[in-house]
Amino acid sequence: MKTYSEAELTAQPIGYWTGAAYRAVVGRIRAELAVEQLTQPHWWILNHVAGAPGRWERGGLTERLTPFDDQGTDFAAVFDDLEGRGWVVRAGDGSLTLSEVGEQGRLRARERNMRAHEEMHKGITPQEYAATLTILRRVIDNLGGDSDLP
Repeated sequence: MKTYSEAELTAQPIGYWTGAAYRAVVGRIRAELAVEQLTQPHWWILNHVAGAPGRWERGGLTERLTPFDDQGTDFAAVFDDLEGRGWVVRAGDGSLTLSEVGEQGRLRARERNMRAHEEMHKGITPQEYAATLTILRRVIDNLGGDSDLP
């Protein structure tokens, strides 16, 4: 990676760089998930259901995840897909759990994402990463956005 002076870097537009980082990071994550024929909303659902079996139902989980969606996702179709695959099971009361095959698929996708995250963090110390997030949160807060952790 080429190095630049502090003056050159501070003259750069943060909007460009945060957008470029977003496209690179999310593009990589989406590519890894696609190997399992999953989208990010599939991934979010699988992880929420795995983390709290029987706690979530479709409506509540859709409400929880919609603020993170930037693709206009039809969550009903994603739930239908996961249930159709037999990965998510809906009980009579509407609560959701993962099947064994669903958990196996989630773990495969998790492993792929972990490798991608390791690659993303290469050459970055935990302190640098935390400082970067703190700065981005400050920018968001300065502009009146929600800087709390999800």
